[in-house]
Amino acid sequence: MTEAAAPGRFVFDLPHPEAALALAGPSEQSLRQLEALTGVSLVMRGLQLEISGRPSQLERAAAVVELLRAFWQEGQSVSPVDLQTALQALDTGRHQDHQAMGQQVLARSQRGQLLRPRTLRQKAYVEAMERHDLTFALGPAGTGKTFLATVLAVRMLTERKVERLILTRPAVEAGERLGFLPGDLQQKVDPYLRPLYDALHTLMGPEKTTALLEKGVIEVAPLAYMRGRTLAESFVILDEAQNTTPAQMRMVLTRLGERSRMVVTGDITQVDLPPGQMSGLVEASQVLEGVEGVAVCKLTAADVVRHPLVQRVVEAYARRDDRRKSTRSAAHPGER
Repeated sequence: MTEAAAPGRFVFDLPHPEAALALAGPSEQSLRQLEALTGVSLVMRGLQLEISGRPSQLERAAAVVELLRAFWQEGQSVSPVDLQTALQALDTGRHQDHQAMGQQVLARSQRGQLLRPRTLRQKAYVEAMERHDLTFALGPAGTGKTFLATVLAVRMLTERKVERLILTRPAVEAGERLGFLPGDLQQKVDPYLRPLYDALHTLMGPEKTTALLEKGVIEVAPLAYMRGRTLAESFVILDEAQNTTPAQMRMVLTRLGERSRMVVTGDITQVDLPPGQMSGLVEASQVLEGVEGVAVCKLTAADVVRHPLVQRVVEAYARRDDRRKSTRSAAHPGER
């Protein structure tokens, strides 16, 4: 509970050592970041967090810590993204949405970590998947597009709301050629599907994942395997969809059968198709936006939940792309 210990000072009483460690972060990095964001001074003394500063700074910092209570109270680490998201929610009057997000636990990982949306756009993405039969998620690497879809898919499979989980992605070379890779076709495409296996292992562990794969309850396959099929009573995730052609996208979207739902994810800034080839993800997200039963969610660099450097990398490339667009527009002012 927060209490005013003296003028210019607040004290948070923390419930246990794990909460203190989760709030402070490695080498107290989270505390130092919160100081930089709010201008207060933070000191952790045992199970007490002391906040010192001007009244407006104190109120703002204490509100951020309180918004993140659902995380640190359970011993879940508070990341830089969590701090920035809480502060943004506070400054934009969306603190109630943020509090609801903190209670939105989707699952527990094999290591006991509570899995939940970490940003408000991620929260909206999860809610879109829950309400719509077809959801598109566009955004840069590290924004949780595929992982959150897999979490929801595993939960629905566990609750018997679907009978199968199908994860697929196009086997498009990102600077490599499949023909030069060793092994049979499955061994050649496995490297492209590895991120999907990793997500399943985080949620269910390798042994249970392998057992369900062997039973056919979970299927991880390249996109070409979807042709001619009807995917009924399934949760289908099409990953790296920016590398589908319009024909491939249309093919897979029309595979959806009864009592099924599909999530299509991709980053339209990382298209590996031949120059001049339209991305099926770009076309479909434009054509189907506003269609009943379809949701289009757009995540940004602010939703990156990997290493903080990833967010800065994404932002740097976005600035570069904007400069290129401005240069082209200046060189060809009559083009639209």
